[in-house]
Amino acid sequence: MKIGFNMLLWAGHVTEEHFPVFEKLKAAGYDGVEIPIFDTSDPAHFSTIGQVAKDNGLDVCAVTICPTDEQSLISTEASHRQAGVDHLKTVVECAANAGVENICGPYYQELCNFTGTGPTEDEKAWAAEGHRQMADAAQDADIRLTIEALNRFECHFLNTMEQANAYVKQVNHPNFFTMYDTFHANIEEKDPLGVIEPNLDVIQHVHISANDRGTPGKDHTPITETIHIFKRNGYDNWMVIEAFGNALPDLAAATRVWRPLFESPEEVYTFGLKHIQDALASA
Repeated sequence: MKIGFNMLLWAGHVTEEHFPVFEKLKAAGYDGVEIPIFDTSDPAHFSTIGQVAKDNGLDVCAVTICPTDEQSLISTEASHRQAGVDHLKTVVECAANAGVENICGPYYQELCNFTGTGPTEDEKAWAAEGHRQMADAAQDADIRLTIEALNRFECHFLNTMEQANAYVKQVNHPNFFTMYDTFHANIEEKDPLGVIEPNLDVIQHVHISANDRGTPGKDHTPITETIHIFKRNGYDNWMVIEAFGNALPDLAAATRVWRPLFESPEEVYTFGLKHIQDALASA
């Protein structure tokens, strides 16, 4: 199992100024980093990110989104859906340049853009068609895809593990899976722990996130129990801490971070790592 940390605590686009964080995360004991691939204007830049991570002994995974409704795979406009596919193929190019192993995230619709209803059959079919094209490109680059279900306050397309499982089977591509996120499960699942085992066949990535998006282990989310279930069932892929602060105004607004959630970033990545390690050791 690889334990990683999501760079969104510091940046929506990793640049040279953030590279010292890689060294700190490696020194703390992490196996890798999860980088955001939001700005795809310079795919070559991600080669530098990947090399710096490698130089620091870190493996790399990534998170991405459909940034606008004009790049949404569930848009009623065919041109928007095609732009979304084109965007996601560029994301794959960026990821390949960085040596990324896995791309996770809610890359199906613009966040917080609601229709007033749940997902329609047309939306599912449109998105599945686009994701098959993205999955083909990712498979050629030896990158796994793990789509993310979000809570109902951020999207309407996928909210639960049951929905995500059914959607993975609708896409029906050998390189397309889903992931489990403790934050979203805490909101949407009637039994956050009980949904793990029935969906293990499609879960290939895990986010460890506190219920307030702060420090894992300093909240009420059953993180230890969650990790026990995954370890007991032989899960051996990424387990990534995802925490958000107010350093990035746009992200803070999107994730509704209105107040300080932790003493310092160092608290999040040191305490959070120990909490995961202790849970693995006691499983």
